[in-house]
Amino acid sequence: MASVPSDGSAGYLPETVTRSVKILVVGSFGVGKTTLIGSVSEIAPLRTEETVTQVSEGVDDLTGVDDKRTTTVAMDFGRITLNGSVALYLFGAPGQRRFWDLWEGLAEGAAGVLVLVDTRPGRLEASFEVFDQLELGIRLPFVVAVNHFPDTVPHGADELRTALDLLPETPILDCDARDRASALNALTALVQHALDVSADRPADVPQDIPVA
Repeated sequence: MASVPSDGSAGYLPETVTRSVKILVVGSFGVGKTTLIGSVSEIAPLRTEETVTQVSEGVDDLTGVDDKRTTTVAMDFGRITLNGSVALYLFGAPGQRRFWDLWEGLAEGAAGVLVLVDTRPGRLEASFEVFDQLELGIRLPFVVAVNHFPDTVPHGADELRTALDLLPETPILDCDARDRASALNALTALVQHALDVSADRPADVPQDIPVA
């Protein structure tokens, strides 16, 4: 899969781009959404981060992310061009429940959702409400990407599917949000999954998106 280098030289869309696809990136607080968009975006990503203060104590669960100093309060935004002809516009939603009212607006017009999860002890449970929000409110095709931290313990796909109560057809893959190639792989898997289910939603996903 070809893509435009993430070196700041691609501020404008190439003339070869004929399709644009909106992608939503969600996950619990501190799961790596901002990192993933920053690692893959070919433009300087837009970030709406604020410093984590004592006000959030007892509100935001810092289990496993004790050293986190900033948090997204509106959205992250980036762009990546696939094969020179398809532009993916990436919208990262804030993870804290108090910001979830923003999700519906960010999801409008999106082709699918990349859901990042953290499987470290005490962190997977934070994803349960994220999937409730997707199933009850967003209702878009989604792919689950397990973001691997240095102390992440590997789990099998079937084990995770059971723990997260996912349908058999929901793709689950491993991802390192810091690594551009890994992040691209996750996004490509999402686009392919959205194409696979687009027969029931023809207006949401173009039928001829090249992903390989």
